[in-house]
Amino acid sequence: MTTIVHPQDGEPPVADKVRTTNVMLGIGLKVASVCVFVCMSSLLKASDGVPAGQLVFFRSFFAIFPVIAFIAWQGQMAVAFKTNEPFSHFWRGFVGVSAMSLTFFGLTKLPLPESIAISYAAPLLTVVLSAVFLRETVRLHRWSAVCFGLVGVLIILWPRLSFFTGETEFGGDQAIGALATLGGAGLAAVAMLLVRRLVQSERTPTIVVYFSITSSLIALVSFPFGWVWPTLFQATCLIMAGIAGGVAQILLTESYRHADISAIAPFEYTSMLLGLALGYLLFGDIPTVEMILGAVIVISAGIFIIYREHQLGLARARARKVSTPQG
Repeated sequence: MTTIVHPQDGEPPVADKVRTTNVMLGIGLKVASVCVFVCMSSLLKASDGVPAGQLVFFRSFFAIFPVIAFIAWQGQMAVAFKTNEPFSHFWRGFVGVSAMSLTFFGLTKLPLPESIAISYAAPLLTVVLSAVFLRETVRLHRWSAVCFGLVGVLIILWPRLSFFTGETEFGGDQAIGALATLGGAGLAAVAMLLVRRLVQSERTPTIVVYFSITSSLIALVSFPFGWVWPTLFQATCLIMAGIAGGVAQILLTESYRHADISAIAPFEYTSMLLGLALGYLLFGDIPTVEMILGAVIVISAGIFIIYREHQLGLARARARKVSTPQG
């Protein structure tokens, strides 16, 4: 089964807790996490002139503080730093930093809602990679949804990619930004596969803490390559973005505690509504017809995949119940 998570992070919930069922609360927390993630992206975009590697560092480093505080409050600090998979954490961090770097670079070149829409390709690509590398069974319905969704991604990208043939008024920076964002979505899908391998042997607090630490350290490698001394406004935006990323992860954690993923995952796509609003109000971004049409197709495909996974999960549960000896 393919887990649908936020495309920018690909992180699991922060803490392992016994779940209580309160679907409306879970949905509310999910929507809150989406809103904070979009605000984080807006803050990063507002830090105009800051290179992608520096954006990744601030996003990762300042997210550590709310995450650590939450883990401590949950009483998980004793186990958070214990690991038997240090190299797996490193590779997960390396792929995650690469995904964020490409995504944030694209964010600096594209309108906010368009960057969000292209990032929706990550769950679709996760299905493909799961079938290829994990040998998961993906049947015709989900393959059809993936192909349908990728057509939507192509519709969003086409006006930007047409720059290379001289058939569009868009600049080359936006074409490169669109390709970078798509590359970030692909690497986010790879990161999700690495996380799914890690959760088989590692606690989720350990995965999240080590990701924040390793991504901060790896991002420092970009320091000699164009880091800038931020203005007060830029520094404020960067620090707030990092904190917002940590808070959003906590809200996402709590949403998983209160409801099934299949119930709350579709609300990931509310980020498009907020992205459209903030993009217009803060940056003057006006969505194109291609972006809206492509986003509708990608969102429809994503929701269908979530629905199919939910149905398959129910079928597996019924099969286990029938096969369990009675009495």
